[in-house]
Amino acid sequence: MDKKQEKIAGLIEGYQKLIFSICLKITADYFAAEDLAQETFIAAYQNLHRLDGVDEKAYLARIATNKSIDYLRGAKNRPIPTGEDFFRDLVDPQGRPEESCLEAEVRQRLEHCLARLPPPYDGVAAAYYLEEKSAKEIATERGLKLKTVQTQIYRARGMLRRMYGKEK
Repeated sequence: MDKKQEKIAGLIEGYQKLIFSICLKITADYFAAEDLAQETFIAAYQNLHRLDGVDEKAYLARIATNKSIDYLRGAKNRPIPTGEDFFRDLVDPQGRPEESCLEAEVRQRLEHCLARLPPPYDGVAAAYYLEEKSAKEIATERGLKLKTVQTQIYRARGMLRRMYGKEK
């Protein structure tokens, strides 16, 4: 080790806890404080020539304080993700393979049960459950009264429940 490396190693060993605690106190962020403490020692290493005759402890504390304040100033400009944004970013738009497989299986089972419904319940239920149309849309398309379509959906739902119950 040369003199410069020995000097910085001694500074790190002697003041790392102090510098970390300063950064933590100012930022209130453990991980940011770790990074800032590291940046403090990097800055000190790059400017070791300025340490001659200067109080090392005060010099390092000043660097740590300035780095922490700069970090906080920059934090105002960084967007803070909300819980909703965070989880939306984590979700794969195509979904996980097991979810898409399960969805396909559920859809296939539903199609099978819908095919076994008597008319007119089969068509209305297919439009409602598979095509995800509203009762009003179905009534308009088929030229039926809204109440008639709602009743058919209600009855189809009951028949589907009984079918699902028998299959289990």
